[in-house]
Amino acid sequence: MNKLILTALTASAMIAPSAALAQQAGGVLVVDTDRILAECTACRAAATQLQSQANTLRTRAQTLTTQLQTEGQPLQTAVNALNGKQPDAALKARITAYETKERNARQEIANGENNLRSIQANVQQQLGSRLIQIVEASRARRNASIAISKGSTLASATTVDITGEVLTALNQQLPAVSVTPLPQQQQQPTQGR
Repeated sequence: MNKLILTALTASAMIAPSAALAQQAGGVLVVDTDRILAECTACRAAATQLQSQANTLRTRAQTLTTQLQTEGQPLQTAVNALNGKQPDAALKARITAYETKERNARQEIANGENNLRSIQANVQQQLGSRLIQIVEASRARRNASIAISKGSTLASATTVDITGEVLTALNQQLPAVSVTPLPQQQQQPTQGR
């Protein structure tokens, strides 16, 4: 009887680790990328800087709009007073100057928005490439077949969630990111054949 119990205990002791290894080997790992991108040190710092730059751009756009409205109202009044007649040379010059300012303001804001999008893309690229490296290393170390984002799953066991491990590694390996526009790629001249 003791021999039977000892054999059963030995067998169950061997089955439990084998089951855990089987679950991990060729298994699926889950990473909560939304949580990582919200909580990582570099992510939060970059988000703060991006928000500040977006606020600065918004303030500049409001300032330009106010200036243009202030300058445009008297011009519109002068044009309306003509009752369809052609403006004189002085009014035409003021209108042309106003249109130039308006065009320059639109261009300034468009350039600022493009710059902000480029900065966001650069930050995402830096975070994304490092995150993929870290997740791939964890997947390989655990001998899992695949690692997926938690947002892409309907349900998963907490035992396959490696978010904490990935977040810790990301904070260690990438404490900050460059909050600058993407580097401009040199355009290669097209060679004819």
